[in-house]
Amino acid sequence: MGLDPLLSGIIGMGFLVVMVFFGVRVYIAATVVGMLGIVSIIGWDAGTGIVGTIPHSKATLYSLSVLPMFILIGFLAFHAGITTSAFEAAKRWIGWVPGGLAVATVFSAAGFAAVSGASTATAAVFSRVAIPEMLDNGYDKRLAAGVVAAAGTLASLIPPSAILVIYAIIVEQSVGALLLAGFVPGIVSALVYALIIMGRAAANPKLGPPVGGFTMKQKMQSLPGTLPIIAVIAIIFSAIYGGWATPTEAGALGAFVVLILAFFHGMRTKALKDALFETAKLSVMIFSIIWGVLVFVRFLGFSGLPEAFAEWILSLPFPPTMIIVLILCGYAVLGMFMDAIGMLLLTLPVVYPAVMGLGYDPIWFGIIVVKMAEICLITPPIGLNCYVVNGVRPDIPLSDVFRGIGPFFVADVITIGLFIAFPWLITWLPQTMLN
Repeated sequence: MGLDPLLSGIIGMGFLVVMVFFGVRVYIAATVVGMLGIVSIIGWDAGTGIVGTIPHSKATLYSLSVLPMFILIGFLAFHAGITTSAFEAAKRWIGWVPGGLAVATVFSAAGFAAVSGASTATAAVFSRVAIPEMLDNGYDKRLAAGVVAAAGTLASLIPPSAILVIYAIIVEQSVGALLLAGFVPGIVSALVYALIIMGRAAANPKLGPPVGGFTMKQKMQSLPGTLPIIAVIAIIFSAIYGGWATPTEAGALGAFVVLILAFFHGMRTKALKDALFETAKLSVMIFSIIWGVLVFVRFLGFSGLPEAFAEWILSLPFPPTMIIVLILCGYAVLGMFMDAIGMLLLTLPVVYPAVMGLGYDPIWFGIIVVKMAEICLITPPIGLNCYVVNGVRPDIPLSDVFRGIGPFFVADVITIGLFIAFPWLITWLPQTMLN
């Protein structure tokens, strides 16, 4: 007599956590545990038949085709001169405020995030562009490193965001609505970062002195360099909001615009090949994770574990807000040991039904979860963005980078508090699209 399906689900979750903890790749661990779990519940022939159909059935989903387009935009953007132009414009226009160069880094990184969609890439690029200038102007090295690591996380929220697309696919929500929902939270996150910087620099001017002296003519001369960012943002936002193109079509058009700009700025055939090759590698990696986790999700469906977990959550004698806070605390701990995509793919199949049972909006929860993934990019011991900054700037010790992100961790907690207290900050824009 076989194991009870629910017990199989619990054992499978335990094995998966152990395998990931010991360094097994997420897609391998999820596929192995999922296949064995399905076979244990419905038998070998039926189980292997179901597992064998998942990669093809999911790879043919049109919604998945948006991922390579968004990834390609990011790699092409490196060759289009967008980063330096965005930082220079931000420096000239807002460098005069307390901590002006750090504030300029936040907003220029937010702009670059709108064409890159990659947190680590944003952190790596601005480690080369912004940190040298901040240090040359007497900025505290911890602030300089911390703001670059933190600003890089904005790429997780601001479209084009691959992680928002993955969330939409796993929980079967509208990709367009999720991408649209990321705009306002991304802006709010950047504003909170900027306010934290200005407050600290005003209290202690030695942290980040203002930079001024630019004439109106010099400020205006910096604006043309921001046109690529404005063009890509306008294409993606207007396409999704106006409905004249799908997210995939908008991504393809954005990639074409950035490609033309990259050639205009001197990109050659080798660089294009590298961009296409890196896009293919990253796309295959993400698709492999999705396939593996979907096998595991099918196993959980057979086991009944998500439904059982949802019933247990709903039976707790706590208000929904407290339960959400506890779930987010769990994500914060888990994110210390796992990458963001793997963490979300492994937890959403169980956590999502419970959160929906509490009556929360799926779009709202998606943005909250992705914001938690941002926090995990700057918290030790993983803190991938911090390692990226240290890798580009080995003269800044990793310990200083982690100390530098402290105030931005507080800023992220404040931001999540705002989103919990005022959920309309997330939901109003996608709701206007649906209406």
